Amino acid sequence: MPKITLKAARVNAGLTQKEAAEKIGISYQTLSDYEKDGSKIKVSVLNKMCSVYGLPAEYIFLK
Repeated sequence: MPKITLKAARVNAGLTQKEAAEKIGISYQTLSDYEKDGSKIKVSVLNKMCSVYGLPAEYIFLK
């Protein structure tokens, strides 16, 4: 599977930013920032995102 962006992973999971942020345990604004620039994301948050989105971390492309 080719790598996809954080936003594409969220959309594929059928979640809005607000819904995803609540499930991940971060603010809507933080999720928005990560989707724009994933280079500053913490590993623990990325792992939680992958769990919520149903994808392994290897499939996520971080800008």
